[in-house]
Amino acid sequence: VFILAGILSFFILEKFLYWHHHHAEHEHEAAHGFTYLNMIGDAIHNFLDGAVIAVSFMNSTALGITATIAIIAHEIPQEIADFSILIYGGFSRAKALVYNFLTALTAFIGALAAYFFSSAIGNSSIFLTSLAAGGFIYIAGTDLIPEIHKEKDLKKSLVQLVLLVLGILLIWIVGRIFRH
Repeated sequence: VFILAGILSFFILEKFLYWHHHHAEHEHEAAHGFTYLNMIGDAIHNFLDGAVIAVSFMNSTALGITATIAIIAHEIPQEIADFSILIYGGFSRAKALVYNFLTALTAFIGALAAYFFSSAIGNSSIFLTSLAAGGFIYIAGTDLIPEIHKEKDLKKSLVQLVLLVLGILLIWIVGRIFRH
C-alpha cells in the first residue's frame, strides 16, 4: 500500500511539475520533470540512510560501523547514477553536482532526526522506505525504461538487457544473503 502511495504521489508530483513547467514565465530551463522526482526520491532515500546509521550506532558501535560501510558501499554507485540522471535530464554538470550534494545532506538530517526522535519513529521508517521505493519505481517505469527503449543499436540494447538482468540478480543475491 505504501509503495503504491509512493507511485501515486510521484505521479501527482510529476503532473504538477509538468504543469508548472509549461506555465512558467521562464521557459529556458530544459530539465525534465523526472530529474526533480529523482531528487525528491534520493532525498528521502538519503534521509533514511542517515536514520539507519544513527539508529545502528545507538544499538551498538559494531552494528553502526557495519551499517555505515554497507550504506557507503551502495551510496557510491547510487549517487553516480543520480548524477548521471540529472545530467541526462538536462542539468549542467555543475548544477547536477550541487543538487546531488544537497540531496546527500539529507542523510545528516535523517541521522539527527533519528537521534532526537528515536522513541517516536517506531515503524514510520517502513512507510518512508516504501514511499521512496514507490517513487523510484515510478521514475524507472515512466521515464528511465522508456528512454532505454529508444536505443535502436542491437549491441547497445543487449548490453542494457544484460545490465538490467545483472542488477536484478544482484538484488536477489543480496536479499538471500541478508534475509530479515
